[in-house]
Amino acid sequence: MATISSLGIGSGVDLNGIVSQLVALEKKPLTQLQQNARSIQTQMSSVGTIQSQFAKLQDAASALTGTQVWNSVQSSSSDATSVAVTASNGAPVGSYQVSVQRLASAQSVLAPTALPSSGAAPGTGSLTIEIGSWSAGGTSFTARAGGNPVSIVITADDTLATMRDRINSAGAGITASIVTDSTGARLTYSSSETGATAGFRVRATDSDGSSTDALGLSRFAYDPAAGAGQMQLMQAGANSLATINGIEVSSAGNSLSGVLEGLNLTLNRVTTAPVSVGVTRDTDAIRTAITGFATAYSELAKSIGDMTRYDPSTKTGGPLQGDSVTVGLLSRMRALINTPSGASATFSRLSDIGLTLQRDGSMSVNNARLDSALGRLGELRTALSAMNTAEPQNAGLVRRFSDLANVLLGADGAITNRTSGLQKALANNRADQDKVTAKAEATEKRLIAQYTAMDTAVSKLSGLNAFMSAQLAALSANRQS
Repeated sequence: MATISSLGIGSGVDLNGIVSQLVALEKKPLTQLQQNARSIQTQMSSVGTIQSQFAKLQDAASALTGTQVWNSVQSSSSDATSVAVTASNGAPVGSYQVSVQRLASAQSVLAPTALPSSGAAPGTGSLTIEIGSWSAGGTSFTARAGGNPVSIVITADDTLATMRDRINSAGAGITASIVTDSTGARLTYSSSETGATAGFRVRATDSDGSSTDALGLSRFAYDPAAGAGQMQLMQAGANSLATINGIEVSSAGNSLSGVLEGLNLTLNRVTTAPVSVGVTRDTDAIRTAITGFATAYSELAKSIGDMTRYDPSTKTGGPLQGDSVTVGLLSRMRALINTPSGASATFSRLSDIGLTLQRDGSMSVNNARLDSALGRLGELRTALSAMNTAEPQNAGLVRRFSDLANVLLGADGAITNRTSGLQKALANNRADQDKVTAKAEATEKRLIAQYTAMDTAVSKLSGLNAFMSAQLAALSANRQS
């Protein structure tokens, strides 16, 4: 409230205090409105918690009504150091015997003679590099379809090291390296990829006029079919070779994908005995999803119980005590658990797979029953996730919870509507507070104006009274004299 420092000076009355008390009376309804607002906000927070936990229950139910968890698989290898295996979801269950006869290799060649150092001049001219495949015995070379030869010019300013760098930066499909030992520095080439079709040939155009001798740039050519085989073959490019259940398979690399549906095999070394690889259903993932559903249900049930409970010892109730919507939610959840489903004749209730309600409202997991149910995955999946729009009571035991969550959390769902109602109530409360505040401010302004006018009038009267008193006193004095 604004304070007028001069108010009351004229009358000598505490008009500020009077105005303050009268305005306080106008604002008195704010106390109750503010208390109501705090109560509404607490309810909104509580409903928000329930909404969030219902969404978690919905997610847990959706995991069991979807396909991913039921299609999850585990892969195994009896010797992963020889044959490693990974499986994607949906891979067929099965077992296979894998033998590795050969790993994929990259072609590599080495210069037979060494230069004094990597800084020595290799010669001048150009090298032309092509990628392709060699015939058995290296008598002919077939360039890769669609490939383009790459030419690299070597000048008098180049050294063995800069020639290596030029080759490596050309993107020709080979990698050059320098090996230095007690005899000097020697150049090596290796295919950038493994496989029989990733071989290479290197032809030289030597400035000394001879491109097939062992002098100048010709020393670094590899084209035995054309008589230029100065570089020594250290390893031929080859595909990997293996058998799966006796069927021969080959690949340019050591990773076999697409050979077995949903499986990727990594060949790590040649085997002397078959390696057993297999794919099984990932029951651990299904178990985790089921226990996750039980946990989500328990957390939601506990929250609803705490928020609607009345504590006789403290004579206080939860923020949603008596809230029919919230109390009804727990009743509907329990009804779904207690009502059997016709989706499966084997598992008609959640308790049949080991999910049972406890006295405190939580859901526990009986591992022995769950283990037994996991032994019948097809029937378990039907019992939990089957869809039945014609007879909703016979939908899967978990799908019913998913359907309930969809309804409650939908645009016209009970939880959504309850949240909207509380938001509207809070908005109305704030509007009422604004009205009370505005009315109090108007009252204060009016009272200040009224009391200011009164104070001015009293001040004038007081002044007149003093003047008249002085005049009378003067008249009395004159008469006496």
